[in-house]
Amino acid sequence: MKKAMNWLKSIRPLKVLTVFLAGTFLFVAQACSSPGIATEPPQPESPYTQRYDSTKDYPLSSPAGGMNNFSDVDPRAKLDEKAANDRSDALAKNSQKNIDQKGIDSPEQYGRNYKQGTPLGERVKNLGEDIGSSANELGEGVVKGTQRGIENLKGNTQNATEGVTKNVQRGAEDAGKNVKRTAEDASNAVKKAVD
Repeated sequence: MKKAMNWLKSIRPLKVLTVFLAGTFLFVAQACSSPGIATEPPQPESPYTQRYDSTKDYPLSSPAGGMNNFSDVDPRAKLDEKAANDRSDALAKNSQKNIDQKGIDSPEQYGRNYKQGTPLGERVKNLGEDIGSSANELGEGVVKGTQRGIENLKGNTQNATEGVTKNVQRGAEDAGKNVKRTAEDASNAVKKAVD
């Protein structure tokens, strides 16, 4: 009980008044602050939330055939359709280029040979010739690649030797400069000691 009485005596009325005023200020500041904090945030405008206005004249799709006299293709997919057509045209051109580049018979000739049943020996002979020419092309490519690699190796070793000689020269120059500086420092130290 004495401790409680001593504690109550040690409390000064100025401290109590300060705490009371601080609490009152906090309460009033929160109560009178701007009301925008608790309101609903503004919603962005979206074309999907616009309402239909019956007084406006909206453009409709023109009749294009298909179900219900309109196009069966989604208008947003026209770009995809164009891209697919462009890709198919590019693939057709690529296959024609491959046929022309390899110097083979026309596709019609291959079709006739298949339908007429070209003899197995002739087909094997044609296949052997194709494999032989492919092997020759591969061999030529390997030889060219090896020659190019050897030339690159020669150039790299030449550059490396030039770099090594430059580094050795620089190292020798730096060592000479360091010896000279050390000698100067030693002479300066001797002069200071004599003085």
